[in-house]
Amino acid sequence: MNVAVDPLLAHGVNGWGVILLILVIRLLVGFGALMGAVTMMIWFERKAISDMQSRIGPQRWGPFGILQTLADGIKLFFKEDLVPSESDRFVFKLAPYLALVPAIITFAIVPVGGTLHIAGHAVMLQIANPPIGILVLLAMSGISVYGVMLAGWASGSKYPLISSVRASAQMISYEAALGITIVTVVLVSGSLSTHAIVTSQGGGIWHWNVIRLGVVPFVIFWMAITAELHRPPFDVVEADSELVGGFNTEYSSIRFALFYMAEFMNTITMSAIIVTLFFGGPAGWIPDVAHLKWVFPIIWFLLKTVFFCFCYIWFRAALPRFRYDQVMDLGWKRLIPLSLGWMLVVAGFIVKPAWGFIMAAAVLLASVVLGRAFMLGSSRESGVDSVLPPVGRRPLPEDVLRAMSEGEEE
Repeated sequence: MNVAVDPLLAHGVNGWGVILLILVIRLLVGFGALMGAVTMMIWFERKAISDMQSRIGPQRWGPFGILQTLADGIKLFFKEDLVPSESDRFVFKLAPYLALVPAIITFAIVPVGGTLHIAGHAVMLQIANPPIGILVLLAMSGISVYGVMLAGWASGSKYPLISSVRASAQMISYEAALGITIVTVVLVSGSLSTHAIVTSQGGGIWHWNVIRLGVVPFVIFWMAITAELHRPPFDVVEADSELVGGFNTEYSSIRFALFYMAEFMNTITMSAIIVTLFFGGPAGWIPDVAHLKWVFPIIWFLLKTVFFCFCYIWFRAALPRFRYDQVMDLGWKRLIPLSLGWMLVVAGFIVKPAWGFIMAAAVLLASVVLGRAFMLGSSRESGVDSVLPPVGRRPLPEDVLRAMSEGEEE
């Protein structure tokens, strides 16, 4: 299928030796760039959060502590690899790779620049451009949870198991809103190819999907993908205050490092996906500089991606963790209905403006009905007829609890 969309293979395999060499170089450069970006992301997050909290952060290894991540990786590589006696040894050892590989594959479909001409061949600055690139994204985002789920189950410990169950429930809750939002992007772009989606946004900033779709799908996608990444404030999977350390509690040495690397690699990859789907990918102003025009799209892509990576760091430093019930309520009661309604409105306007207004009225009516239903449900949960006590509230009224505490102090 790649033959149909990759200009490098558009004319068959004439000069297959050169083509094969270019494909291998493109693969190695992409993998090396991603691994280097992960190292820089770990250092960047530690340093940025330190600045936000008036701390110094890494400073001993290399200038500004830039080699600290490399030193930590070397240390973890040579530490003792512990395997719990009650674990499923094969699955326990396999799980870190199941968490890491989907992030690498997802990055392969991201266009990081334009097209170069090397040895008479047009070469896209993208590792692979399958016609079903968006479906690859959805498949990898669903598969990545298997690494977390199997890690918790295979550990033979109750806290990692609880964390893995949370991860699976959280993935199901937010995968629906994520998929519906991507369908909205596909509707307006007319293609499942990430390269075609970027090309459809090439008419300027007003043609970016974040503007064309009215910002709301971007916000939904960003929230859903943050929950899929288990990043704050959706990090209930790794809630160390409740679950010791989450699904990776029993891991050590290089396998713990693989989970750690997968988290940061997913953060970079999904920031790049956000840029690709909503912010034009490498699109941007290109000055008329001979032999350097191919560099500026890469610079634009990097700047946009670094911005969203910084936003994830900012979230970690600034936002408190949601409770698990709040995470579920947000996914099922807010994001899924909103994403579905917005997709119907967009589809209506694509067919005909009149249909768009009809769908908008229908969605508005449905939102009123749903809002009323949720309000009644909340009142019954916290009222006198509720079966279970409200989650997150004290078992005793505040005035009684305060009087008891004051009596103990006296």
